[in-house]
Order: sequence, then C-alpha cells, then structure tokens
Amino acid sequence: MSLKVSWDEYNTLIERLALNVHESGFDFNQIICIARGGLRVGDVLSRIFEQPLAILSTHSYTAEGGTLRGELVIAEHMTMTKPRLGDRVLLVDDMVDSGHTLEAVHRELPQRFPHITALKTAVLWWKACSVFRPDYYVEYLPDNPWIHQPFEVYDNLQPGGLKARLSG
Repeated sequence: MSLKVSWDEYNTLIERLALNVHESGFDFNQIICIARGGLRVGDVLSRIFEQPLAILSTHSYTAEGGTLRGELVIAEHMTMTKPRLGDRVLLVDDMVDSGHTLEAVHRELPQRFPHITALKTAVLWWKACSVFRPDYYVEYLPDNPWIHQPFEVYDNLQPGGLKARLSG
C-alpha cells in the first residue's frame, strides 16, 4: 500500500501541524528539524512561529534505494543561526515511521544540551508500527504505507535530465 501526496496536500499538512502545535499552547523558543525529511517542515514552522531553526542531520536509510534501515548516524554538530540553542525545543520531522530516529534524537538532545527544559516532537505522519509516539501529528496511519512525497521526483533526477523535464 502507498500514499501519494501532492505539493498542495503536503503544504496543507504542514499548516495543520502548525495549528495543532499552536492550539496546544506549547511555548517553545527553538525548532530543530531532522534533515532531510524534516527540512521543509522545519522551515515553514520556523517562519510561521518566528522561531530560530536548527538543522540536525541523521542518516539511516541506505540500502534498497533508501527503503531499508541501516545503522543510525546522528551528526555531531547542528547548524543554527544563534550562538546558543533554545531551552524549549520543538523537534520536527516529516514522519515517524519505525520511530527509531525520532526516539534516538529525542533521547540524545537533552544529553548533549543539558540546558533543555522542554522537548516535544511534531510530525506530519505517525505510523502505527512506530516504537515512538510523537507529541503532535496530523495523520495517524494504522497501516504502514510507503508515502510518496512530492519532492521525491528529485531523487532520481540528474542534472542532465533537467533540460528534458523543463522543455516538457
């Protein structure tokens, strides 16, 4: 089973997530997105809430064209625009699939940054097969569909193919 998501649907999901977080009353002063999946989500939430965005890269999906999970690697450093990370953090990603990445990052952040006093998670999709439950989500998926996100068209598009794509 798979779920195909258009750009319009994707953007609406991010807006719904922002509203869920806002209506919860969670007072955060930092957004951390998990790259790559959480980059777009984090960027939009950072703009809506006018809060600084930090980017933390992780990597685990390597084999079988990025569909099989391998060893999780969490980058040693984060990219951020402030000299110090905020103490009330909203950690965002696009989805919680197996849950291993979000769980590991959620566990590790307070160890790396002991000044964090509040840490909540937000995703667009929460799959039932996940070992981790996010604090905020838009869609709960009781099964385990492969989600075809609108930007995946770029996964197999090489620079040489752009001319053909753009000339239509």
